[in-house]
Amino acid sequence: MTNVLHQLEIYLSYPFVKYAIVVTVFIAFCSSLLGVTLVLKRFSFIGDGLSHVAFGAVAIATIMNLTNQFLLVAPITILSAVLILRMGQNSGVKGDAALAMVSVGALALGYLFLNIFSSSPNISGDVCSTLFGSTAILTLSKTQVYVSLIMSLILIIIFVLFYHKIFSITFDETFTKATGTKTGFYNTVIAIVTAMVIVLAMNLVGSLLASALIVFPALSAMRIFKSFLSVTICSAVFAVVGALIGLILAILLETPVGATIVAVNIVLFIIFWVLGKIDIF
Repeated sequence: MTNVLHQLEIYLSYPFVKYAIVVTVFIAFCSSLLGVTLVLKRFSFIGDGLSHVAFGAVAIATIMNLTNQFLLVAPITILSAVLILRMGQNSGVKGDAALAMVSVGALALGYLFLNIFSSSPNISGDVCSTLFGSTAILTLSKTQVYVSLIMSLILIIIFVLFYHKIFSITFDETFTKATGTKTGFYNTVIAIVTAMVIVLAMNLVGSLLASALIVFPALSAMRIFKSFLSVTICSAVFAVVGALIGLILAILLETPVGATIVAVNIVLFIIFWVLGKIDIF
């Protein structure tokens, strides 16, 4: 145990590990905020679909050799979120079908373009790292750290400003619309914020596992707490603790960061599920 703590102390002395911890806390916190809403509105699949879109955007940015991939990935993912929402509402294509078309198409085209146009000698390694977040969080530059923090703060501000409206459309969208509230606008805000969360979470757990940061904390909190506010707060705490434990374990055990964080979230979900069953709270 002493050796483990000593080893951890050594790792924490490195700046890149400190950057990773700070960004991990902010990303996990932001991911958890909308998780409760998405789960209750049965929109969880949107996060999963947008993660596929983000992979396709990353593939294009890689082929174009962009130094800051965020400048391309964020707009494409956000536009896709709005497109999926609009297609589901205003076309003959149902929401789940629209999501399937956009997400699977982006994933397939991204992998195809990487194989055809990429000059990287290790395409399989690059794809695996992008999909599952191998060590991306440990290789962040200062610029990426600042961008992640600024985006996180923007997301937190948006959530706080629109908290009451988000609460209303989460539990009774029909009644909220009848009162004159522009529910379409707020649904678009939720879709855009979800897209931004996915882009942020890619640095931590990779594109395919990004939706896990949204879903698991919310579901775990719901096992014990009942009110929207208490579930949201618990979800945020759960997400941050789970992400930090996963990150530290990944560093100590030299395992993939994304997969380790998701594994920790699964274990914590099981613990919360058991506690909810025995009604300890």
